[in-house]
Amino acid sequence: MATTADFKNGMCIELEGAYYFIVEFLHVKPGKGAAFVRTKLKNVQTGRILDKTFNSGVKVDEVRIERRPYQFLYKDDMGYNFMHVETYEQITIAKEQINGVDFLKDGDQCEVVVHAASETVLYVDVPVHVILEVTYTEPGLKGDTATNTLKPATVETGAQVRVPLFINVGEKIKVDTRDGSYVERVR
Repeated sequence: MATTADFKNGMCIELEGAYYFIVEFLHVKPGKGAAFVRTKLKNVQTGRILDKTFNSGVKVDEVRIERRPYQFLYKDDMGYNFMHVETYEQITIAKEQINGVDFLKDGDQCEVVVHAASETVLYVDVPVHVILEVTYTEPGLKGDTATNTLKPATVETGAQVRVPLFINVGEKIKVDTRDGSYVERVR
């Protein structure tokens, strides 16, 4: 059990049967009345942000979570298979629990966030930036670098990315897995 005095950014708490990360908090002591704590909580499963106010001194259930390094192996009918890089233990994780699943390729290192007490997987974080090869896009024309126009391209994982006109098939690009946006060309 923790109280509102123990709050810190990144702390995970259980509230109404769901797990939340504390994104930000503010201790408020008005001139009149009791002190309270305003928080922004991010739901671990859905990612939705919740504004919640706690009276000062309220007890909450703190949840211990661990970030473990795993390597993506392959995808099959059961889900996505990962291997712990130190113990070589293999687990299968559902697609819905993986952030940036469209940009995941064999051998990628990921962080699996696990509830320490029950050993249940909460979600998987794919690296923020990945380097992927363009497998299909319309050819670019010479001199098409002056404007900031984008065209659709398919990368090696099958995901669609909007890229500048000068990118061609076979080139490697860096992609931001959080929103699927093009970052830069990799030489």
